[in-house]
Amino acid sequence: ELGVSMSALGYYPNALDPNPEVVRVAVSHFKKVIKAAPMLGLDLVTGFIGRDWTKTVDENWPRFLKTWKPLIKYAEDHGVRIAIENCPMLFTRDEWPAGKNLMTTPAIWRRAFSDIDSPNFGLNYDPSHFVLQGMDPISPLAEFRSKLFHMHAKDVKIDRAALNDVGRFDYPLRWHQPRIPGYGEIDWAAFMGELTRIGYDGPFCIEVEDDTFGKTLEGRIKALKVARNVLAPFFA
Repeated sequence: ELGVSMSALGYYPNALDPNPEVVRVAVSHFKKVIKAAPMLGLDLVTGFIGRDWTKTVDENWPRFLKTWKPLIKYAEDHGVRIAIENCPMLFTRDEWPAGKNLMTTPAIWRRAFSDIDSPNFGLNYDPSHFVLQGMDPISPLAEFRSKLFHMHAKDVKIDRAALNDVGRFDYPLRWHQPRIPGYGEIDWAAFMGELTRIGYDGPFCIEVEDDTFGKTLEGRIKALKVARNVLAPFFA
């Protein structure tokens, strides 16, 4: 009635947690979410890969394949695509030192998409997580255009004074702040221009983790409106 539609179902557990019970619950419910998506007229589920944050990428890899090959096959069997967000989930002490999500860089994406070669396995791309890592958020778009299933519109502000004080190896929440588009460091004209050039036409969802306008519903609505106004000129 209000002209609003859903783009995907989202579930963001750690399916590679070192605790087997956490993994059991995560995998079981992920399957339920996959099964539920078509019931709502959707073909997309977004989430995290997960990670044992005490181990390296190579050490996580066997469990990643063992867990996710069957999940991606399950999604294929139900006509559902899986879009993994690139957030490192490395913000606080309990996520230190490696974070709780494996799919954070192009090098890891190439390896993952090679080892699980499925048209139903792709990305829920959030450019702010590249800025957090000191990376160019535009650089991966062209190479991974066929894997861009879903897009988060979120910005980030780096507190340079705090960063200069504690360093990049301290907890990121001490030196960065999530912002709505236009209130952070991303060049949205350049970013949207590249998305247009490569032909992306999927969902583009504003993610509000910015408390600029407060945490009330009214404040969130204001944040959405401001972000929409920033992005509106880039949509014909």
